[in-house]
Order: sequence, then structure tokens, then C-alpha cells
Amino acid sequence: MKVIVGLGNPGKQYEETRHNAGFMVVERLAKAWGAEPRLESKFEALVAETHHAGQKVLLVQPLTYMNLSGRSIQKILQFYKLTVEDVLVVYDDFALPLGSIRIRIQGSAGGHNGISSIIQCLGTPIFARLRVGVGPLPPRWSTKDFVLSRFGPDERDALDQGLNEAVIAVESVLGKGYSEAMNRFNATVKS
Repeated sequence: MKVIVGLGNPGKQYEETRHNAGFMVVERLAKAWGAEPRLESKFEALVAETHHAGQKVLLVQPLTYMNLSGRSIQKILQFYKLTVEDVLVVYDDFALPLGSIRIRIQGSAGGHNGISSIIQCLGTPIFARLRVGVGPLPPRWSTKDFVLSRFGPDERDALDQGLNEAVIAVESVLGKGYSEAMNRFNATVKS
């Protein structure tokens, strides 16, 4: 079983914000695969169970708020007796240009509170991540204000491109593995 976790914050006030890019990718995957998310209180998450590329897949949106995302993932791994190798975390990154993505199999939190929570709860920085570009951070903007802001009309095309690319990247990881997906998608990162 693979667990695809999209990070974000629950609630109307956070919908369509940059910090919810992970939620947006998981929602697109659920729609594309015909999976219906349901509230799983024991995991503090919306979970859609489906199959893709010959394997069982859980699509997860933690409802713990970003700063406690690791708690939800930890509960899922314990319940299903899975390991960190079974997880792919999808989240926003303002250091990447809007519309670009990057796949890594380990790394630091890079100042991202959701990733910090996951590292703390899982006890390791070694887990796969798919970063979705929502940047760059404009001059004189605080990080918090920027990631909690909504995308402007002039950014919608680039956002759609990035979200669609992220969906294809997840499908590539599931079908062909991380090495091939990283070779394909990381080569297109723009600086």
C-alpha cells in the first residue's frame, strides 16, 4: 500500500491558498481516479482508498492543521503497519517558481512547519516528498502572509500547470518508481 499525503489547512478560510497546494493535488488525484474521500476520525484526516498502477493507495488530507500534520501520518502508518518508505508527502514550496515541481526522497524541513511536524512524528527526515512551487516570495512579504494568500487570476494558468504536473508525477512514482520520476520531473525545474 502507498500513502499519498497532501498537506494543507482545513476550513473555508484556507481553501485555494498557496499553503493548500498539497490538498489541491490530492483532490485532483481523487477526482481523476474516481476515489471518494471520507472523514476518518481515528486518523484526523480525509482519506480516499483506491487502487492505481496495481497497488492499493490511500489519498490523505490531514485535518490537524499544517503544524500537526505528522500526527495524522503517524496514526495511519501505525494502523496499517506501514513504514516511511510507503509515504509520499505533497506540499507547497515558495522557493520554487509557480508551476514547477520537485521530487526528493529525503531532506530537511526547509522552514516548512508541516514537514517539521512529520520529521518529528516519524523520527526521520528520510521520506519522499513532492514539492509544488507556489513562489517566488515577493519582496517585503512575510512568509506566513504569502503562503496563506490566495492565487491571483494571473497565476491560475501556471498553478493549473503545476498541479497537473504533480498529478502526473505521483502517477509516475506509483507506476515506475522514484528514480525515473525524479529524472523526468526534476529536470524541468526552472530557477
